[in-house]
Amino acid sequence: MFGKVLRRIDWLTILIYLALVIIGWTNIYSSTFTDEQTSLLDLTTRSGKQLFFIIVSFVTIIVILALEANFYERFASLFYLLTILSLIGLYLFGKTIAGATSWYDLGFFNFQPSELAKVATALALAKYLSDIQTDLRRIKDQLYALLIIFIPALLIIPQPDPGSALVFFSLIFVIFREGLPLYYLGIGFTLILIFITTLMFGTIWLTIGLLLLIALFFLLKRKSLKVPLLPIAIGSIAIILFSLSVNFVFNNLFEQRHRDRFSLWLRLEKDPEKLEQIRKTIGYNTYQSEKAIESGGFFGKGFLEGTRTKGDFVPEQDTDYIFTTIGEEWGFIGTATVIILFSILFLRLIYLAERQKNAFSRMYGYGVISVLLIHYFINIGMVIGILPTIGIPLPFFSYGGSGLLFFTLLLFVFLKLDTNRLKENF
Repeated sequence: MFGKVLRRIDWLTILIYLALVIIGWTNIYSSTFTDEQTSLLDLTTRSGKQLFFIIVSFVTIIVILALEANFYERFASLFYLLTILSLIGLYLFGKTIAGATSWYDLGFFNFQPSELAKVATALALAKYLSDIQTDLRRIKDQLYALLIIFIPALLIIPQPDPGSALVFFSLIFVIFREGLPLYYLGIGFTLILIFITTLMFGTIWLTIGLLLLIALFFLLKRKSLKVPLLPIAIGSIAIILFSLSVNFVFNNLFEQRHRDRFSLWLRLEKDPEKLEQIRKTIGYNTYQSEKAIESGGFFGKGFLEGTRTKGDFVPEQDTDYIFTTIGEEWGFIGTATVIILFSILFLRLIYLAERQKNAFSRMYGYGVISVLLIHYFINIGMVIGILPTIGIPLPFFSYGGSGLLFFTLLLFVFLKLDTNRLKENF
């Protein structure tokens, strides 16, 4: 039975997974290496702990592939409920690390339920959308689907862990893939644009700009075109009210470190000297990350030869900023290799998702793609300075047992479902 699964599984995806895990661990080892290290399996070191969890992940893969494919669809709702309870439990029994109460202390390692919740939410969403009674043309079903995504996100935001919460919103693209009207996407991008515009220019200038756009529209429109004024008035009022709420949210719900990062990202400080000072203080991580990658040049400085890595210039270099080690020690060749590997992985997963005959498998496949892609895009973006620092790990690379274990679970559940698709053809 297990032999048949191995013959049907997509080995290209597995090879890419292994390559990413090995390259990731190599860079964790380099970024945490000290002269006192004597063994690769030394569990007192971070590279030793990560190697242990790589082994645990390989065992988990065997368990995932050994289970029947329909197991994941059958118990998706229960799996989701249990993870929601685990998120609620953090407010009573959680451990605070780096200012976020996002962990359970299990003694030998810290368990982060938000990682497990990504898998559970992707499964639950696929289960709901694939139900024969679900029709995304109905408002009720659209709201239920969005609620599945929003519940874990809303539980994670107050921890506070806005970065992990943001990942859940990426699952909305699964709903779009299955027929959610595109005007929801337009509303979402409009709200983001209003939020950013308000922070950069203020509500007054946004209102003036909005009124000018409306006036220009009426001046240029054809006389025969009848435009209802009430929807335009209601929409304009809603935009202004949302803009007025932005400052309250930014100043009262965001922590100071989050406000500082947005201020740096959006260049809210206009004085060049003060802006440079902010980059070296508030944006210290990103500033050092950019310098380290820049110093790597085309070929890099070589394994264990990164001076900024050895000097601990970049905080959290083995976790959120692991890509910095690749840039400094392996240069453009190394970073390009990693980007190519991820690009092939995403294209392969899209191909696998599209060939699924089972709706649940296809929708879960797109859930996997959404979660991995937003992690990849935001992590690389923040390391090279085009996005604010949010605190999202690079899949299969960053140090962290929970992250590696549940990224592996997320991916290999889909590969197991894909083997079931092939089974249907025999």
